[in-house]
Amino acid sequence: MWMPDLLGQSPTGLAVILFAATLGGIVRGFSGFGTALIFLPLATPFLGPFGALIGLTIMDIFGPLPNLRRAWRAVDRGDLARLLLGCALILPVGLWVLTQVEPEVFRYAVSFLALFMLAILILGLRYQGRVRRAMVTAIGGAAGFLGGVAGLPGPAVILFYMSRPLPVEVIRATILLFLFGFDFLIFGSLSVMGRVTFDSVVLGLALSVPNLLGNWLGGWLFNPKKEKLYRTAAYVVIALAALSGLPLWGIEDIHAVE
Repeated sequence: MWMPDLLGQSPTGLAVILFAATLGGIVRGFSGFGTALIFLPLATPFLGPFGALIGLTIMDIFGPLPNLRRAWRAVDRGDLARLLLGCALILPVGLWVLTQVEPEVFRYAVSFLALFMLAILILGLRYQGRVRRAMVTAIGGAAGFLGGVAGLPGPAVILFYMSRPLPVEVIRATILLFLFGFDFLIFGSLSVMGRVTFDSVVLGLALSVPNLLGNWLGGWLFNPKKEKLYRTAAYVVIALAALSGLPLWGIEDIHAVE
């Protein structure tokens, strides 16, 4: 088979990566988030930080397509624009920090950040203060930094919006569309940095197929009346993925940060 040879992956490694792409799509389809939280911890040991980021970014552009129209009807477009503005301003800083750290540090950061976010969600911690426009832009900036340095733009936005008294449909739509916009921002930044390669683009396009199917299935399963059940399932999957991605299990990176 030409794909494993081209991408330097063993059959086992490729199977893990494809599984992570599919499962991440399902979780995102019904919860509005979760692709990076699932994909990065599982795929980084095989692809390295930048390989995993680029593969994730490309597949994630296609994956949410079945759910975009529904989300666009529900989202607060002003807030979405402010989030993306803050993200675009700070994302390059996060990417620069990533170039200064070792791959193992990246893997620890991804896994522990995923577990930290999960703990806050489970504990039900909420922000009770007044929400101002500048605050929304600042949240986007925090998401941009975390997206650059750890590949996880979602935690800041997820925690902020899940703490607000908004309908679950609006929360899901905001998170989904912000992450969709982030994909274009980080792909452009990585292209300018010269990190996008032919192999990484091929990988991302290949992963977009199982991820797209997973998103479709997750969107079909989503029902606001059963949100607690689906969120609980997403939390369990995220926790398992984060733990499996820790460099404690003897899995070595195939590609290091250059």
